[in-house]
Amino acid sequence: QVQLVESGGGLVQPGGSLRLSCAASASGCIFIINVRGWYREATGKQRELVATNTSGGSTNYVDSVKGRFTIYRDNAKNTVYLQMSSLKPEDTAVYYCNAQEAVSGTMLEPNRDLDLWGQGTLVTVFS
Repeated sequence: QVQLVESGGGLVQPGGSLRLSCAASASGCIFIINVRGWYREATGKQRELVATNTSGGSTNYVDSVKGRFTIYRDNAKNTVYLQMSSLKPEDTAVYYCNAQEAVSGTMLEPNRDLDLWGQGTLVTVFS
């Protein structure tokens, strides 16, 4: 099974920047990971979609982060990134990465995983 591990969260002042990383790993090879995304969950609020990146390179962002956040992937490293700039206090949340579909294993015994999540990484923007 493919596992996702986030890193890069932390404390930052308003206007600052952070880059989150989400690395995928599995026993055997990872053949493909389709749509990858970042979500966030602030205290007392529902988890919301922040950005998505398809295997073809198309991206989509929630309106509140457009122009400030950039999602991109390095397929060779099986890693997706979220570059966050001009951070605001309202960006404070636990950020989770997601993969809608992943195929890994071996050519003879491929394994398909759906709706994978990482453990989350906390981003705190404070004055």
